[in-house]
Amino acid sequence: MIFYFSGLGNSRHIAEKIAEEGERLFFIPEVERNNIYNYKLQEGERLGFVFPVYCWREPKLVADFAKRLRLEGKPGYNFMVCTCGDDCGYTERTFRRTLSKIGLELDAAIAIQMPNTYVNLPGMDVDSTDVATKKIEDAAGRIVEVSEILKRREKTSQMIITGMPFLKTYIIKPIFYKVLVNDKRFRSTDACVGCGICQRSCPLSNISMVDGKPHWHGNCTTCMSCYHHCPQHAIHFGKATENKGQYFFSK
Repeated sequence: MIFYFSGLGNSRHIAEKIAEEGERLFFIPEVERNNIYNYKLQEGERLGFVFPVYCWREPKLVADFAKRLRLEGKPGYNFMVCTCGDDCGYTERTFRRTLSKIGLELDAAIAIQMPNTYVNLPGMDVDSTDVATKKIEDAAGRIVEVSEILKRREKTSQMIITGMPFLKTYIIKPIFYKVLVNDKRFRSTDACVGCGICQRSCPLSNISMVDGKPHWHGNCTTCMSCYHHCPQHAIHFGKATENKGQYFFSK
């Protein structure tokens, strides 16, 4: 059983790849919409969480879901796999603490580097085409390795941690969430043709089309799916995303 969240496809791709044949996959936003938090584990079944790193920890919506999760039975093996553009900070620490609140312990915590997607601050942009392609190519082999590690049910910690992880996860993250994790700055330009791709791509169903233009409704995790999927590059987050690139994982 694997619960996953993905806004731009990186984590969805990995969740699908590491799932054993016939393993149950659940998309966290869909679970939330259906208000289903009770699940029965089969004997010895493994339990996994796959998600992108947001500001050097698990996304708030993933943490909130995990706290509501109610399991019948004990997992035979419990793991998390996270995707990041550069590094993870102390994501493993924070998610271990989140799971401890429902009586779960992680057997494995693994990070896989994928292309950068966050563009909402000065100096932050998507990777160049060459860098993104190289990351995806490297990730393909890494996913195979990780799948084997998880199939063998190894106990391991393989996170990507660079400088100042405490500062990133525990100091910057709360400020980041307070100031930037909302949809107040989203806007569409005159380039918008009303195609509705932004609405359909939003994993939280937070966008509606009104008079041919997107409107945001406050339930936003700033995954930037609307921005990156817009074929006209007509959606922006204030002025921060002007003249920046777009990316989403496409098989």
